[in-house]
Amino acid sequence: MKPKRIVPQLHPGQAKASLLLIYTGGTIGMKQDPSDGALRPFDFSGILQEVPELKSFALRIDAETFDPLIDSSDVDPSTWIRLAHTIRDVYDRYDGFIILHGTDTMAYSAAALSFMLENLGKPVVFTGSQLPIGVPRTDGRENLIGAVEIAAGRTPEGEPLAPEVSIYFDSHLIRGNRAMKVSSENFNAFQSPNYPDLATAGIEIRYNRRQILPPPPQWRPLRIHDRLDTRVSILKIHPGITPGVVRHILLDPDSRAVILETYGSGNAPAQPWFLDIIREAAAQGKILLNITQCPVGSVNMSLYANGKALADAGVVSGADLTTESALAKLFVLLGEEEDNAGVIRRLTENLRGEITE
Repeated sequence: MKPKRIVPQLHPGQAKASLLLIYTGGTIGMKQDPSDGALRPFDFSGILQEVPELKSFALRIDAETFDPLIDSSDVDPSTWIRLAHTIRDVYDRYDGFIILHGTDTMAYSAAALSFMLENLGKPVVFTGSQLPIGVPRTDGRENLIGAVEIAAGRTPEGEPLAPEVSIYFDSHLIRGNRAMKVSSENFNAFQSPNYPDLATAGIEIRYNRRQILPPPPQWRPLRIHDRLDTRVSILKIHPGITPGVVRHILLDPDSRAVILETYGSGNAPAQPWFLDIIREAAAQGKILLNITQCPVGSVNMSLYANGKALADAGVVSGADLTTESALAKLFVLLGEEEDNAGVIRRLTENLRGEITE
């Protein structure tokens, strides 16, 4: 599908940047139908009528809308592959990309794209809203304006200011694979508990340049990782968890890897039955990745005896990976590596700024 072109007014003497806006679905693209009051998606080729502030930017914005639109609860890896292919196919034609996405799975999608787009040298900014863009008090207008400005942002030398996958929401730009949704009601819906904001918008946008990934050398072309292996399960440890539940998830023949969401710094029950199942899963060739349930902090399995027991049984530390990032990273690595040793080695490497070193 050919993107629809939107051409804001240009100020004399300004260089024209080119952006692609991709609307996948979600609240931000909804507008109230005056005939019956229902919320319906609007045509983003008319975005300048909804957000006339975009006319003040020296930009060319093309818009592409998914058909059919996808509720973010229905997003799956095929959506991520479609987004990655869309960006790949027109990568040389645009200076940056804005992805409008529902909030429920935005952190998963941003994490996935961060691992799927290797040698990314341009901004890919996810945004959305808690209220439709066409209603009073919407946060969608400011989120979209900020995302557009960031996607087009350049240094005086012409280098992109934020050449990585990110989420812009409520005046904060955060790394895509560090984000988690923390509120279903407030405008500050996303946070990055273990990594500083990449930028903060006030009267002007202040970039935290030391925290932003540098662009790759120009001779390295964009590479897409679209072979995803989704045979991953998640086990959240909780008091009273039963052997049957643990066995069902860890020994499921359809799972190649299991993410263990553990307590604190990476602790779990030390009862013999639990550790026996962990050892059995490891012996079957399962990759067992330990991440903490705490929003802030990191796994350290050498700190307490219960954590050390997990390490001795074959569990790998996920450091300070979020659940969303751990899942996306495993999907990509499992799709590339047939050998578990290769997956485990790269799990502990900081590939896209997802782990604090």
